[in-house]
Amino acid sequence: METIILFSPLVGALICGFGWKFIGETAATYVSTGFLMLAAALSWVIFFTYDAHDGVDVITLFKFIESGSLSTDWAIRIDRLTAIMLVVINTVSALVHMYSIGYMAHDENFKEGESYRPRFFAYLSFFTFAMLMLVTSDNLLQMFFGWEGVGVASYLLIGFYYRKPSANAASIKAFVVNRVGDFGFALGIFGLFYLTDSINFAEVLDPKNAHHLAETKMMFLSWEMNALEVITFLLFVGAMGKSAQLLLHTWLPDAMEGPTPVSALIHAATMVTAGVFMVCRLSPLMEYATFTPNFIVFVGATTAFFAATVGLVQNDIKRVIAYSTCSQLGYMFVAAGVGAYPVAMFHLFTHAFFKAMLFLGAGSVIHAMHHEQDMRNYGNLRKKIPYTFWAMMIGTLAITGVGIPLTHIGFAGYLSKDAIIESAFAGGTGVATYAYIMLVIAACFTSFYSWRLMFLTFFGEERGDHHTHDHAKESPMVMIIPLGVLALGAIFAGMYWYEDFFGHHVKEWFEYAVYMNHETNHVIHDAHGVPNWVKVSPFVAMLIGFCVSWIFYIWNPELPKKLAAQQRHLYQFLLNKWYFDELYDMIFVRPAMWLGTLLWKRGDGTIIDGALNGLAMTVVPWFTRLAGRAQSGYLFHYAFAMFVGLAAIITWFAIGGGAH
Repeated sequence: METIILFSPLVGALICGFGWKFIGETAATYVSTGFLMLAAALSWVIFFTYDAHDGVDVITLFKFIESGSLSTDWAIRIDRLTAIMLVVINTVSALVHMYSIGYMAHDENFKEGESYRPRFFAYLSFFTFAMLMLVTSDNLLQMFFGWEGVGVASYLLIGFYYRKPSANAASIKAFVVNRVGDFGFALGIFGLFYLTDSINFAEVLDPKNAHHLAETKMMFLSWEMNALEVITFLLFVGAMGKSAQLLLHTWLPDAMEGPTPVSALIHAATMVTAGVFMVCRLSPLMEYATFTPNFIVFVGATTAFFAATVGLVQNDIKRVIAYSTCSQLGYMFVAAGVGAYPVAMFHLFTHAFFKAMLFLGAGSVIHAMHHEQDMRNYGNLRKKIPYTFWAMMIGTLAITGVGIPLTHIGFAGYLSKDAIIESAFAGGTGVATYAYIMLVIAACFTSFYSWRLMFLTFFGEERGDHHTHDHAKESPMVMIIPLGVLALGAIFAGMYWYEDFFGHHVKEWFEYAVYMNHETNHVIHDAHGVPNWVKVSPFVAMLIGFCVSWIFYIWNPELPKKLAAQQRHLYQFLLNKWYFDELYDMIFVRPAMWLGTLLWKRGDGTIIDGALNGLAMTVVPWFTRLAGRAQSGYLFHYAFAMFVGLAAIITWFAIGGGAH
């Protein structure tokens, strides 16, 4: 069953990518979708039937790479973490495949008759296979191959509209920024192998091994550093790139240039959560480190706050949801950093449902509005596209955290997000307290921009092109059904699995999948005992965000313009995403362009070409003229030259050759 789940997307990608000419475009898309449906169904079987008490199940497929003491297998590792990720990846991917049948039926970015659909579905399936290779890996090398595989697939999917310069630029940006993080990830793997002589999880995830590393010192230049801190920090740098955390986040908003189903699959539910999964998978290493977990908490909390502030003023419907994704990933890293790994996976699990639904819902709105993405040109669409409206409403209620305070009743995001905020407060350290404050503020901002999206899109007066509004209609059922399925997860996933992720069943449900040092890590237990005002604070923040958004966009729609005019510098600061792109352009891009131009024009053009051209124009002609004089055409001149050469050879052998 596990092997079928892993290789079904690959088979679908190969058939769709290379066999569509034989079976037709339509059949190829249905075949790839069918393979994903099969993988999703089997993933749910594993999810419900897996018993953590049976231990970790490792299925070895074949020898992968052997070199010296390095010995790795391509194996499928099945534990609770893997079961969760299989459900998330395959369920969302299958629904995105189904949704794409309708969304990509007539794409205006391609000429009539172009066969773009098989290529799109093949890319989607290939991405799913690479993601499955990552989460089922039994060693860091296999994980790294999957890590790079999803990087390649995301590059292809983000730049799918290859005629758009902005899409090409976004795909290159995503690829380059992720390479920065991946370089850190690779260095972490190298360091781990250098110190432990293994990258297999059987040895790497042994707490005794982690404890030994925590007591090991390593030298770099003249600095003596803790080996475990260095390795965990480098590994987290890889997670920062893949999960779009602050400093390596700039690629994620631009990645919205790809088709909307790509955003739902890659940038909401699967690829961007790979970093969170990796940190939770390596929990034994994180447990014995000190600096790195605190750094993870700080980066996660700051990212959650930063992305939420930028989301307040974005006008592109997909970019609002993209920054929301960036912010929610920060929440997950805070949970992992304070040691509440099951809580991080809880939010990863629930977030996949409501965020994928929000992206697909946004795609349905864009589809209805003839590819218009500016929310300022929407308005009063709830009657035109009622199914999409209710799906987006459920997703908004989930992401903003609507529920009954001090109970376990509420939408999925209410339970998982509150669990993270309570865990951050229970962390007890200064950086954990900082995270708690940032996350509550981010919850307020999340509520504001989420309801702003709803009010601008579905309420108020019609804005923009009236012709587009008049012809807006609901998406076909092949696009609506995935929204309905995801809505069930957004409503019930938190309540149904609360006890397993954050309640009394955590230890027995996760068992060997994550490691929490019982001597030092009591954060989940302490989180249940935090004061009631801590538990209620996210709900209050949500209400404040909702009320302010209602005042701004329903009660008095002129207020946002007045506030933006009054606080013009702050508005521009947020609208330009804290000027990170401009800063990177000044620090990295321009100097690199200057150096490249200098090496090209001065180094290559002036020095190298100049030297060769000068040699060709001065020295070479002198030699050619000298050689030309030797070519007199007289036979006795040539005979004399041969005689001199023969005499020189005999002299050489007579003097030095005889000694040998």
